[in-house]
Amino acid sequence: MKLHKSILFAGLMLSTFACKDFEEMNVNPNSPLLPNTSSLFTGAIRTVGTMNSQVGPAGFNITPALYVQQFSDVTYIEDSRYKTINFSYNGLYAGPLVNLQAIIDQNTNAATKASVTTYGSNNNQLAIARILKAYIFQWMTDRWGDIPYTQALKGDQNFSPAFDKQQDIYTALFKEYKEAAAQFDAGTAVKGDILLGGSAARWKKFAATQRMLAALQLSKVDPTKGKAEFAAALADGPLASNTDNVRYTFLADANNENPLYTNYVRSNRKDFAVSSTFVDYLKKVNDPRLTYMAAPNQKGEYVGAPYAVFPAAGPAQNFSLAASTVAAQAAPANIVVYAEVLFAQAEAAKLGWITGDPKALYESAIKASLQQWMGTAYTDAAYTAYIAQPDVAYADAKGIEQIATQRWIALFNEGNSAWNSWRRTGFPVLKPAASPLNGGTAIPRRLAYPVATEGTLNTTNYNAVIASQGKDDPYTRIWWDKQ
Repeated sequence: MKLHKSILFAGLMLSTFACKDFEEMNVNPNSPLLPNTSSLFTGAIRTVGTMNSQVGPAGFNITPALYVQQFSDVTYIEDSRYKTINFSYNGLYAGPLVNLQAIIDQNTNAATKASVTTYGSNNNQLAIARILKAYIFQWMTDRWGDIPYTQALKGDQNFSPAFDKQQDIYTALFKEYKEAAAQFDAGTAVKGDILLGGSAARWKKFAATQRMLAALQLSKVDPTKGKAEFAAALADGPLASNTDNVRYTFLADANNENPLYTNYVRSNRKDFAVSSTFVDYLKKVNDPRLTYMAAPNQKGEYVGAPYAVFPAAGPAQNFSLAASTVAAQAAPANIVVYAEVLFAQAEAAKLGWITGDPKALYESAIKASLQQWMGTAYTDAAYTAYIAQPDVAYADAKGIEQIATQRWIALFNEGNSAWNSWRRTGFPVLKPAASPLNGGTAIPRRLAYPVATEGTLNTTNYNAVIASQGKDDPYTRIWWDKQ
């Protein structure tokens, strides 16, 4: 199977070991015998940035953003009609996960651990690698459900890994985040960390935040465990302000630019515009974030692209593309933001998981989101006017709906997180595409496996996961997505 074949690390050179008798003669002093862990970190983090940007491989972010109708396609009206069923995770196993496993191996192997401290203390490298690895696995299991986990990344020891149940993966991830965060030491900071600059404090907050968000996913399937894990993660300290926001920074460079910029400008395709569902709702509630999320069309108006309407309702210039805040060449991709932490706490308070006032937390989350999106243009007056509107003012009887709807707005251009929230809560209420192309009638609940590889090269385990989890289609609900 692809994830267990020998992998060449992009941008790195791996040397071949000569026979022992001719070792000195055959070693090139200019070619490293082991991959540089600093470069491995950078490569893995670049993929994390792409995972959370809009247009990328495997429908990384655009697919769920289309499902929750933050975006709509403009020219080829297929993605919003769910045409693609099977999505590949092969590149994640063979890319960042292999990189991170190599970092872990080198920092634990007695023969190599001393030499790699050039790039940071062993414990600090292990902590960040474990947290990132857990984050990617969490991101994957939330999309596909059961996936190879315990038997994955074993190289030629196992070409056909079994699929782990999502429940077991979640249990392992809670443990991994907590143990990894505790592993940081006062040694040298990690080099190659282009996300958080090797800051142990920031990585600990990131790990606690991911534990907290994962715990909330259990609200319907295992609320007892979810409550306990949420409280423990909150006590450990998640993001505490907008200055803690975790964002991947793209560059004004064609080699590492925002993929949405590539689509809009470099390729001049303009495949995706902000959805009319999203724009019309923001107009309805006079949302001051609209102009920071959507760009005016050629007439200077904010007009969303009709969702899943075939044939196309018009050319891209008739509609609002994403604003420069998310579509400029160097516009960052949000990995996780403080507003989401507050919305999670508001939901947890409403569920009775933590003490606290759901209304106050909800309003604080909205304020944090307005401050995040509006920057220096934010005013308390705009915030006060916004939360006073009938459709925004908190009402306890519909608290979950309001929290989820405002989270949907705040998580604009964070497709995977927005889709997770919608699947868990059912809000906002969205109408599916009128004429789906996947044989169904509803909004997809999961991504189907890359059948060309799993069904062909890992047939026994693929058949076993279907028998256990259910039919490999967009409507088989994953473990935590229960009605």
